Amino acid sequence: MSRASNRQRLDREGIVRAAFAIADESGLSGLSMRRLADSLGVTAMALYKHVAGRDQLLDLMVDHLVEQVGGTTPDGSHWTDRLRARILAARQAMSTHAWAQEAIETRTLASPPVLAYMDGLMSIMFDGGLSADLVHHAMHTLSTRMWGFTRDVLPTPVAPDDPDERAKAVAAFTSSYPSIMRMASTAPHTGSNCDDDAEFAFALDLMLDGFERLHLSGWSSV
Repeated sequence: MSRASNRQRLDREGIVRAAFAIADESGLSGLSMRRLADSLGVTAMALYKHVAGRDQLLDLMVDHLVEQVGGTTPDGSHWTDRLRARILAARQAMSTHAWAQEAIETRTLASPPVLAYMDGLMSIMFDGGLSADLVHHAMHTLSTRMWGFTRDVLPTPVAPDDPDERAKAVAAFTSSYPSIMRMASTAPHTGSNCDDDAEFAFALDLMLDGFERLHLSGWSSV
């Protein structure tokens, strides 16, 4: 099949699928626009009609990964079961695609799929009756288990400088991601006021309390 015929049916979805295959085989270090183009039977320049460059490609790959795990929630179950299913799905995706953690760490923008995924996690906890303060701390704690980092993996969108434009942006964001806005606007120690040491101590205390509870109950793994 000629390069010309391949180029005619090239699209972002196919590009991302091919990028996944290369990254799964060789890691992100082995993923280049030229190698990706060769795998698709097109020229590298043909890719740039659909993807601005490697950075945007990584963004699209992370978005696709997040979209795969975003809908894995059993309906009608307890909120903890629903949240557990989401977290385990994320872990499975990270285990299947060893490059995913590195790709997520490169993100600098809060894309709609990532925001929607995080909003979904918060929504489950709010549905369970948790306070905004507890949801905030829980998200930090869970992120270390989901993604394996200690830093925040949800970049903060940049608000416009113009007051009117900022108000419109906030209104649109609130409409699209109500749980994120609820947490951000009512929980203390969010944004620039977030205390990383306090978040770490919270997660540590949570684990230690859990260990003690299991010890007192006579828990065994067998």
